[in-house]
Amino acid sequence: MDWSKSRLWLMSVVLLLATLAVASKEYRPPKAFPAKTYPARDEHPTENVTIAADPYDMPDKAGSVFTLPYREKGYLPIYLVITNDGEQPVSLVRMEFSLVTANRTKLRPADTDDLYRRFSRVKHRGDEPSRNPLPIPLPRKSDAGLPKGGAEEIQNSQFRAKAVEPRSTQAGFLFFDVGEMSQPLAGAHLYVTGVRDGNGSDLMFFDIALEKYLTYRPATSTK
Repeated sequence: MDWSKSRLWLMSVVLLLATLAVASKEYRPPKAFPAKTYPARDEHPTENVTIAADPYDMPDKAGSVFTLPYREKGYLPIYLVITNDGEQPVSLVRMEFSLVTANRTKLRPADTDDLYRRFSRVKHRGDEPSRNPLPIPLPRKSDAGLPKGGAEEIQNSQFRAKAVEPRSTQAGFLFFDVGEMSQPLAGAHLYVTGVRDGNGSDLMFFDIALEKYLTYRPATSTK
């Protein structure tokens, strides 16, 4: 086999391996640890509930979990972790979130349709002829144009728990549209309201300072 053929064969093998690696990649949710173990958290000792926020703001960190490039599309994924150390369940049915930046901009999490629209590869000029000869509109598939596996990732990654059972933890992602903000976490706070105890009473709101995540440094060994 001459050099040109050997080179062509090697390039084909590399391309095949790269294609297989991309095809086999899928969303892998991170392991949820007790909320008290995360640097950015708010503990309510008397209510036995702690809520933590773990931003996936770096490419290597996000790439270890996601297949979709959220930061490239302007979204900041934040892993929300709620731990109930009490003996009664905690209701999350009425829970709401606000990410308030240093300049007091208030952001709400994106919903599924927001994410579908941002990641859809389908682009329309607006002057395409209609493919529907009927005078009534037909329903459109909201996830049309998403990369393979993208719809499943969006569905499976979002925080959807409605309760936290006693002595347990629930976790999932919130996605905030931070647009062109270069440092959306600096000085920002994540506020969580609407968490209720087993009697239906609202717990005091949770205030998570995301600066704690940015300034956190793991303890180093003294040995």
